[in-house]
Amino acid sequence: MNKGLHRYALLIACATFCLIVAGALVTSHDAGLATSDWPLTEGKFLPKVDSLGLSGVNMVGNLYWEHLHRMVASTVGFLTLCLFLYLYRGEILSRVRRLLFWLKLSDRLEPYPGESRRWLQKLGLVALLGVIAQGLLGGLTVKLMLPLAVSAAHATLAQLFFCTTVSLAVVTSRSWSEKRPTIAEQGSLPLRYIAVAAVITIFLQLIIGATLRHSATWDKPLPLELLLTHIGGAAAVTILLGTTSLLVLRRHANEPLLTRPAKVALGLLVTQLFLGLAAYLTRAASPNDPQPLNPMIGITVAHVACGALVFATTIVLTLRAFKILRAEEAAYGFATSTPKQAKA
Repeated sequence: MNKGLHRYALLIACATFCLIVAGALVTSHDAGLATSDWPLTEGKFLPKVDSLGLSGVNMVGNLYWEHLHRMVASTVGFLTLCLFLYLYRGEILSRVRRLLFWLKLSDRLEPYPGESRRWLQKLGLVALLGVIAQGLLGGLTVKLMLPLAVSAAHATLAQLFFCTTVSLAVVTSRSWSEKRPTIAEQGSLPLRYIAVAAVITIFLQLIIGATLRHSATWDKPLPLELLLTHIGGAAAVTILLGTTSLLVLRRHANEPLLTRPAKVALGLLVTQLFLGLAAYLTRAASPNDPQPLNPMIGITVAHVACGALVFATTIVLTLRAFKILRAEEAAYGFATSTPKQAKA
């Protein structure tokens, strides 16, 4: 296990969570078109700091939230690029050494040692491609004047990228690397597959939520059909995630690697339901306000952030379930026959 790699992956996951919060603040403040310039803001990258002599972006009003979002996004992109280069350092340095050997600038040709887990490298590549795509979608939302499809895709991809970074943090941890005996599945209902169903349902709910959030500004009512769909999705998530967590606590009460994320997921789920109700009530009163007010902004951003944490926690629980639990045919209720029975 590489402690430094694990801590760096945690850093990227935390930075990505901050990026989701920053994006939610932009949407809640209706600041997506604070500037029509991209990727720079008003032709500048750094904020204006008179004490340091920086004549950068004058971060006032909605321009503050939009440019803050871009700076956090740039930081996450740079951190992800560094992670990619670290995971592929062996291949990159080996190619550089072969080039130097071919140019007769070095007499060494042996390859550099690097990351041996190819699947981890591919996950790092997925993270890099994800953050690039996210940046391009962010640019399109500005250049195309906030079209609903692109804005919803931008918000959804942010959640997917966050869970990719969370997955990187999980698979680089000590608990994932250490060898340990697996536990047989209990009961006729496979826990691992219920967890996967919960992950898929939460992801679909995030897509609906992102579409709902970008379908109307604060001074317009939300589309009724989309709102009812979102409520139905919340009920489905509650049933599936609640079932998954309760089954974990019932079947594997002595396995902390499973019970900890299950308890956290339950707590976040209850919090998310209350935040969703509060977000709707504050939003319902917002059309009469002259601008987005802090109560609505704070609750809406908290709802988005908690939704990301619910998704991430469920990802952690699902990954650990596949790591710890051993699939057995008997656990899935399939009737199997032995070679002797087959001959008979």
